[in-house]
Amino acid sequence: MRKLILGLAVTLDGYIEGPNGEYDWCFTDQDYGLNEFFTRIDAIFIGRKSYEIAQQHVDNNNGETIPGMPLMTEYVFSKTLKTVKETAMLIAEDSIAEARRIKEQPGKDIWLYGGAELSDALMKEGLVDELWLSVHPVVLGSGKPLFRGQNKTAKLTLLKSKTYETGLVSLWYAINK
Repeated sequence: MRKLILGLAVTLDGYIEGPNGEYDWCFTDQDYGLNEFFTRIDAIFIGRKSYEIAQQHVDNNNGETIPGMPLMTEYVFSKTLKTVKETAMLIAEDSIAEARRIKEQPGKDIWLYGGAELSDALMKEGLVDELWLSVHPVVLGSGKPLFRGQNKTAKLTLLKSKTYETGLVSLWYAINK
């Protein structure tokens, strides 16, 4: 079965966005392991808000969501969107069952790119297998927290870590099931 990997940037105080949705605190001066990660995945799970932000970024950056990101299957989870770009698949009904079904299909691992609501739902259902947290040496003080309202303790096993000269620490954890 494919692994679902929640991979994202987080501040030292546990926020994934600033109080107004900003993410300008994220380091972009190097790839911080993304190119290696891209060899491991062939699909992305993304929620509506994150999808819309990514599409705005694409429109302003010559068609690139993230520099160096290869083409992959993009699953957009939304009950409100009616259409998505041609290369994406809209998951509008029974998102948990669909996520399970997709994980069971052959292929490489899947990147749970965001949003917070989708990540929360998939974590609560035990569908996330690994966490890849890029901890930025920034304290925001407020914003959108990484984990909100989980209903059980998740025990983790550290798989690897890497510290960059900028102070960013990349942490890989398996979620013990």
